[in-house]
Amino acid sequence: MVNRNRRRRRSRLLALPLAAAGLVLGTAHPALADNPTPAVVDSTRSGGQSVSFTFDDGPNPADTLRLLDVLREHHVKAVFCLWGDHVRQYPEVVRQIAADGHTLCNHSMHHDDMATWSAEQIRADLLETSAAIRAAVPGAHIPYFRAPYGSWGATPSVAAELGMQALGWRLAIGDWDPPGTAELIRRLEEGITPGAVVLMHDGGGDRSQTVDAVASVIPALRAEGWHFSLPTRRG
Repeated sequence: MVNRNRRRRRSRLLALPLAAAGLVLGTAHPALADNPTPAVVDSTRSGGQSVSFTFDDGPNPADTLRLLDVLREHHVKAVFCLWGDHVRQYPEVVRQIAADGHTLCNHSMHHDDMATWSAEQIRADLLETSAAIRAAVPGAHIPYFRAPYGSWGATPSVAAELGMQALGWRLAIGDWDPPGTAELIRRLEEGITPGAVVLMHDGGGDRSQTVDAVASVIPALRAEGWHFSLPTRRG
């Protein structure tokens, strides 16, 4: 099952991130300045030579906690896209993510492909996931939703109705099949573009290579004048 899910994710991610194509899904409701929209956002809120790091499929105690240590050491804030089943398993790790000041993102309850789901099915899943996150962190702010496999379907519109902006990416480094730390470093250094949201993973398997790559790349990027930002608030 794990290998099949990895193959599905790889084929979807490498095909074309919908956010990179600027896709807007669903019917937008009139929105105030800070309200989410049915757009899939993939850029940083500060623009310029900035980058946003996002991590999917956690929490995963060994790798997530070590990643938090790395981010804390380098004073970087990131977005953690949380898998509901894992949230229920490791609520203490979610609490640490929040305590460190990182941004929380709803990544569905069971990591299902929602492309063909009805709005009612999607809403039930997203509400269950957000409830699991808030059971771990009461009152948690969850400003983003990311669809598993980048398979959006009707999810951006439903997420917006629930107060979450759909969060895409411009660069996915393919760390779901770990290719070695040096290769992940190369993909980051060569693939990052100004204002990009970057998709990585802290869960769903052994993510130690990702953590090692992040630890190496952060100071290298800073030395080249890059700064770290969060994704834009709305589309």
